[in-house]
Amino acid sequence: MSLFELKFGKKKLKEEERQLQANNRDFNLQFEYANNSIKTSKYNFFTFLPLNLFEQFQRIANAYFLFLLILQLIPQISSLAWFTTVVPLVLVLAVSGVKDAIDDFNRHKSDKHVNNRPVQVLINGMLKEQKWMNVQVGDIIKLENNNFVTADLLLLSSSEPHSLTYIETAELDGETNLKVKQALTVTAELGEDLQKLTEFNGEVRCEAPNNKLDKFTGTLTLRGEKYALDNEKMLLRGCTIRNTEWCFGLVIYAGPDTKLMQNSGKTTFKRTSIDRLMNVLVLVIFAFLGLMCLILAIGNGIWEHDKGYYFQVYLPWAEGVNSASYSGFLMFWSYVIILNTVVPISLYVSVEIIRLGNSFYIDWDRKMYYPLNDTPAQARTTTLNEELGQIKYIFSDKTGTLTQNIMCFNKCSINGKSYGDVYDMSGQRVEINENTEKVDFSYNPLADPKFAFYDHSLVEAVKLNDVPTHRFFRLLSLCHTVMPEEKKEGSLVYQAQSPDEGALVTAARNFGFVFRARTPETITVVEMGETKVYKLLAILDFNNVRKRMSVIVQSPEGDLTLYCKGADTILYELLNSSCESLKEETTEHLNEFAGEGLRTLVVAYKNLEKDYFQDWIRRHHEASTALEGREEKLSELYEEIEKDLMLLGATAIEDKLQDGVPQTIETLAKANIKIWVLTGDKQETAVNIGYSCNLLNDDMEDVFIIDGSTSDDVLNELRNARKKMKPDSFLDSDEINIQFEKSSKKPKIIPDEQANGVYGLVITGHSLAYALEGNLELELVRTACMCKVVICCRVTPLQKAQVVELVKKYKKAVTLAIGDGANDVSMIKTAHIGVGISGQEGMQAVLSSDFSFAQFRYLQRLLLVHGRWSYIRMCKFLKYFFYKNFAFTLVHFWYGFFSGFSAQTVYDEWFITLYNLVYTSLPVLGMSLFDQDVDDRWSMLFPQLYVPGQQNLYFNKVVFVKCMLQGIYSSLILFFIPYGAMYNTMRSDGKAIADYQSFALMAQTCLLIVVSVQIGLDTSYWTVVNQFFIWGSLSVYFAITFTMYSDGMYLIFTASFPFVGTARNTLSQPNVWLAIFLSITLCVLPVVGFRFLKTQLKPTPSDKVLLKIKEAKKRPPPPSPKRRLRRTSTRRSGYAFSHQHGFGALIMSGRNMRPKSPFATTGTFSPNSDKYKHKGLAVQPQPFRCFDSSAEAGLVHRIPAWQMVWAQLVEGLPAFGGSGDPCLCGVSAVVRVKKTASSSLCVEENHEESPLYGWGAAGRHSLQHGSLIPEPARGQAGFALDYRWLCMLYSSCCSHAIAAALGFQLR
Repeated sequence: MSLFELKFGKKKLKEEERQLQANNRDFNLQFEYANNSIKTSKYNFFTFLPLNLFEQFQRIANAYFLFLLILQLIPQISSLAWFTTVVPLVLVLAVSGVKDAIDDFNRHKSDKHVNNRPVQVLINGMLKEQKWMNVQVGDIIKLENNNFVTADLLLLSSSEPHSLTYIETAELDGETNLKVKQALTVTAELGEDLQKLTEFNGEVRCEAPNNKLDKFTGTLTLRGEKYALDNEKMLLRGCTIRNTEWCFGLVIYAGPDTKLMQNSGKTTFKRTSIDRLMNVLVLVIFAFLGLMCLILAIGNGIWEHDKGYYFQVYLPWAEGVNSASYSGFLMFWSYVIILNTVVPISLYVSVEIIRLGNSFYIDWDRKMYYPLNDTPAQARTTTLNEELGQIKYIFSDKTGTLTQNIMCFNKCSINGKSYGDVYDMSGQRVEINENTEKVDFSYNPLADPKFAFYDHSLVEAVKLNDVPTHRFFRLLSLCHTVMPEEKKEGSLVYQAQSPDEGALVTAARNFGFVFRARTPETITVVEMGETKVYKLLAILDFNNVRKRMSVIVQSPEGDLTLYCKGADTILYELLNSSCESLKEETTEHLNEFAGEGLRTLVVAYKNLEKDYFQDWIRRHHEASTALEGREEKLSELYEEIEKDLMLLGATAIEDKLQDGVPQTIETLAKANIKIWVLTGDKQETAVNIGYSCNLLNDDMEDVFIIDGSTSDDVLNELRNARKKMKPDSFLDSDEINIQFEKSSKKPKIIPDEQANGVYGLVITGHSLAYALEGNLELELVRTACMCKVVICCRVTPLQKAQVVELVKKYKKAVTLAIGDGANDVSMIKTAHIGVGISGQEGMQAVLSSDFSFAQFRYLQRLLLVHGRWSYIRMCKFLKYFFYKNFAFTLVHFWYGFFSGFSAQTVYDEWFITLYNLVYTSLPVLGMSLFDQDVDDRWSMLFPQLYVPGQQNLYFNKVVFVKCMLQGIYSSLILFFIPYGAMYNTMRSDGKAIADYQSFALMAQTCLLIVVSVQIGLDTSYWTVVNQFFIWGSLSVYFAITFTMYSDGMYLIFTASFPFVGTARNTLSQPNVWLAIFLSITLCVLPVVGFRFLKTQLKPTPSDKVLLKIKEAKKRPPPPSPKRRLRRTSTRRSGYAFSHQHGFGALIMSGRNMRPKSPFATTGTFSPNSDKYKHKGLAVQPQPFRCFDSSAEAGLVHRIPAWQMVWAQLVEGLPAFGGSGDPCLCGVSAVVRVKKTASSSLCVEENHEESPLYGWGAAGRHSLQHGSLIPEPARGQAGFALDYRWLCMLYSSCCSHAIAAALGFQLR
């Protein structure tokens, strides 16, 4: 339990209601409410050492080594020096302690940064700058535009009309659209009068702190009157003030009591599954160690009783030992010390080094570096690397994680014609990229420079005064709830409740229909340069049932028109019967748009009769003021007037995904990773993104929607879904049903169930609340885990954490949560692995995460490359480490039977000390840091290689038993082969060699060479470092051995180096080396044979994939597949209105509008006026390129810029592409052209001769009557004309006109 919980836990349980007074700290202090300081760190200067040591000794191995140290301090049983345990133990504790201290220091820095933010607090009638942590409940604080909200506040007053305040809640619910909060009228009167605010002494009674973001109930008592308080009057911590110069608020909840912190979840100590498994295995090894020591102790007692009694003359018992049984008891503990290397402390040191090294690889990976904002990947935790190779479930946020939270007007359909695609010379649609030519909007001085569109034909239609196109963009500029902000003339900024609406209004703006200003009664639009003021007569607001919104306006000419936009499924039912043919064409376009994952919307209009409208508006007023059934009456009136609409077309908006999201999701799915999207967005938005990023698709058998409003409804929907996916799961014989019928308090793990197809599941937040209850959670997890994709929408941050916890509870799987906002923090903390994306929503997610980077697409590299490599390396390390230590330690066990169970060590004490520290440490570290079965490219191309990690195949209890058996077998070989080779052996000169020291040297030499060969067999990827470590370790062993066993060392340190001359005497004998070779062969040959036969006879899926990769390496790499530009879909993506219901009424009331200097409502803007005469194409010539579709790519001949054809397009131009020749008309019909039979350009009429350069054999030509502009010469790509138009608005349409006339493709 954290210190914070210890301190505040009891108080929280007691608080049932909160009571506070404004500007009265003394009154509020009696309740001991938390101040605004937050604390996420675990230690301070005084508590670090005791708490950290306490945590570290909770690790079983550390406690075990402390116990060993105590044993070694007892002389009667100590067979090794005490420092052999103290030094490694202190080193392990120090390394872990330093790492924990650094992590906690970073948390302290983060806390300090937040707690020391400045805020203006009203104290004694003056605004004083205070730190956030000093703010207390009951204080009145002032916030300004773009400030973070300091605590949970009751809004008192603001700079906006009627004390409205605009906030952005991205860090709470992931939505960046603005929301509106409004103060009570009685507090709005306070304004920014510091005297009135100081005298304000209202008393608030409200609910106790809780995590419900969308709910607040309370009352304000002021001057004897009570006023109801709800969530619409609250500003929550984590929000940001927008478009509001200032506001004042009363602190209701501070610090840990705020709803943001209540949703942030607890910080838990994360440990990998391998850590947990190692704890179990350490207990098994302890039991095995105890068994061995018991056997040897019993053996010692028996030996001392039967044999030792006769040797007491020269082998007396130790002082105090007076019986064989007591001798056996002491030998038990002596063997505990000797055999402790079966779990060496160096294991944990090595594990920490390996994890640290693999963390650096993540930090250094250039392929995970995002240059646009200079953000590298970062491993913020160094203890979870191998867990990245075992992920089964990914829980992802949507906004800012999968998407960029940028809406872009992408395509549209107008009057049956689709716009937005770009075609090449052969008429094939091409992919739009950064090199694609954009439409030039420079003719429009009010255009948004950031807006990009690529289909030139749409702007030509606008310039040709195409009536449906004009009406289409007029609708987009009028039918919305966007608020314009124009701080200086011509610099427009749109504040949209919905980013979708902002994109549509911006599109209309760029195509010449600029929404300029709004009042409660009017909308000002600049249409093709002419300012028009429309009377706004009614807004038929959006809600979730209507799925549409309409406006009724009166044009300056007096025409009454209803403009409507909404979901196609709704609007199609309201269309006039005359729209059937257009409806079919538009439907086809909608299907194409939806197939590309775009968010579509249908637009329509209706001309109204004045008499009918007068009657309707009267009835509307009566309904809007009705006391009963107001909503129903208004809905009926809306239905009445929104009939017989005339279809205009459809829009397609792209909710821009992060780069590479669909490909990443597709790759992760191939790795058998299931992805759940947990988002605060509404259902329709979440489903749209599901389709656009390939989570959901039309190939799925079904996508279940769980949106029940009661517990029973949710249960039935979940069961119906499960029944369809797996009918057998309802049988009494089903394994899971049988398992859960048995009464047991222990949570049961649900095995994976296979559905009879591919399914998706979408569940809403209110339904999820029921599904997470105790009696439904099992049904939820069974149904959801059978689905390939799960999308949870409208969920709170706490619900995100609960969903993750649910999967952790019932599934034996490793989970990963990824997000970028504060609303994702609880989910990130709860999952086994938390990943933060440093995005647009702040750094809260990153600060709470274990790993971080800038783009979602880097997740596949983090898992499939770094995670998989880390897992494989750790598994290889553990298998090898346990093997080499079993082989090393058990030789002592066998030797006990030949040494009277006397706790005599086999090896030289220096070899025991240096075996794990020097001789075998670097080779295994080299393998664990550099090994890779395949490189990163193949890891990404074959995601199936990731599956064994999910199933924990490379290291588990079975693998451990195999390592243990291999170690036992090797120890037998390593003892009995040297023993047999040395038994009664003579040197070549007739001297004896069968002594203890020669046997010890031979046994340890065999051991070291065998384990070195074994690591060579385990290494898949050889580097210079591996070679150096293995050969270097062997060289160091022989160098140290010959040095320590030399005469000189014996003379200097006689007691420490007793093996004088052993090395040169023993290792010079050929029979010794033959015995060493035999030992190596007998140890290694079974391993090689087993691995070969297993690969050939029973290959694993990984073996099969590795064989494919091996074969693929022999062939040249195949060409990369072309990206699919479009996917077919029968599903249409509904338009996601994100603005609040009732916002239309707010606009009509004018309460959200501040009086401003009126925008000029008279006069016109024309690009032909003198003001703009020198700003457009009249000065800058536009290149015009026409290409014959059969011409080869090559040079383009360009006419010098000063030689122009001057022309102006006038009304009445015939439609291009039909019969009739195109006409280029000037003041006196400058040029009329037509295409002749020889594909040349013939000048039919020219009243004013203009020079024009030709090319090819014809040379120079003048544009005279009947003259020909010849066909381009062979080998030349085509011809180009530079031209200028006096009319800037119609500049580029003529390029298409001439191209159509000549039969050329425009590039």
